[in-house]
Amino acid sequence: MAEEEDRLRAVVALAQAMAAAHSPRESWLAAAQGARRALGGSFAALSVWERHRGRLRVLVNAGERAPDEEEFPEDEAYPVHQFPEITEFLHERWAGGGEPDAWVETAQGPREDARAGHCHLGAPPSVSWGRVAALRRRGRGSCVVAPIVLHGRAWGELYVARPPGVPVFDRNDADFATVLVSVIAAGIAQFERLEEARRLAYTDSLTGLANRRAVDARMDEAIERHRADPEGVVVSLVVCDLNGLKRVNDTRGHAVGDRLLERFGSVLSLCGAMLPGALAARLGGDEFCLLSTGPSADEVVRVADELCVRGGELELGEGVACGVASTGDPIGPVRSARRLFRLADAAQYRAKAARSQKPVVAGREGPDDPVVRLADEPGPALRQGERRRFRGR
Repeated sequence: MAEEEDRLRAVVALAQAMAAAHSPRESWLAAAQGARRALGGSFAALSVWERHRGRLRVLVNAGERAPDEEEFPEDEAYPVHQFPEITEFLHERWAGGGEPDAWVETAQGPREDARAGHCHLGAPPSVSWGRVAALRRRGRGSCVVAPIVLHGRAWGELYVARPPGVPVFDRNDADFATVLVSVIAAGIAQFERLEEARRLAYTDSLTGLANRRAVDARMDEAIERHRADPEGVVVSLVVCDLNGLKRVNDTRGHAVGDRLLERFGSVLSLCGAMLPGALAARLGGDEFCLLSTGPSADEVVRVADELCVRGGELELGEGVACGVASTGDPIGPVRSARRLFRLADAAQYRAKAARSQKPVVAGREGPDDPVVRLADEPGPALRQGERRRFRGR
């Protein structure tokens, strides 16, 4: 009874730890550590089955790691043909109507009771030697391997090992491991749902780019970094307006207008890739932006110029009005995301009013730069006031 209560507490602790994770890595580590503790192991690993590559890739190694094992390995993977029990247990046996089972391996070779057909205790002797060799090579005495099934498909496996000199895993441990992987699968599924919800919350559904919410969050972070190190962190914002969208919508229909937006979104994404770490986003309607942290102002302007060229080549549109504001230019101190946005917005409106085929850059017209002066004037928001003012110049 005491053992059952301990295991129940371990299951609850594992589920709670996975639920509290804030990233995939945290979730994987919580799963591996929780299973290791629950099964009394010294080491645990969580792996995913990459069908398209025919391999089992290790996501996390937890506990007492061997010298060649990293906690979050970059590319530790094993061809499935070295461990064919993965496909046999997850397809041949499971497809026969049963549930996926865990099995045990020891450094001495397949368990004798596995030969008698106890599928909980071992893979078929002919396919177990890859695990046995791995146990011996890394100084471990036994392991229990449990397939993880997610959304009705084989997802990967949980592997928990014990050192030599302690009791090897038995049938009860294998049965308990199947319970643990069910909890792990539920935790992975829940995290995937949360990640998808977060992705949708920060993604423009039409273009697949980031949305205004994502830009605001990223810009706040970037400005904080710039304020902490104004000499070393350059933050730049490119705001662009896709010309001609209303005409396309009115004359060709909104479906064609949506295609134009999607095509420009692809152009923006391509240009954004020229700036390491840049965020490409659709702010709404026909307005888009690139947010860059790190590259110099001149690099950003070069990319903005390329964006104008490529945008002007789109078959259905009428070019792009592009404005740039960068802390690397003489625009004065930038203490808030709002000021950088106003500067880029003002530059974009100036480009639109002048029908410029090149980007307008805030701060590059001398000490009395009209874009900077206008952006810093008190009064109504740019969208209500400054656009008309620029058009009247």
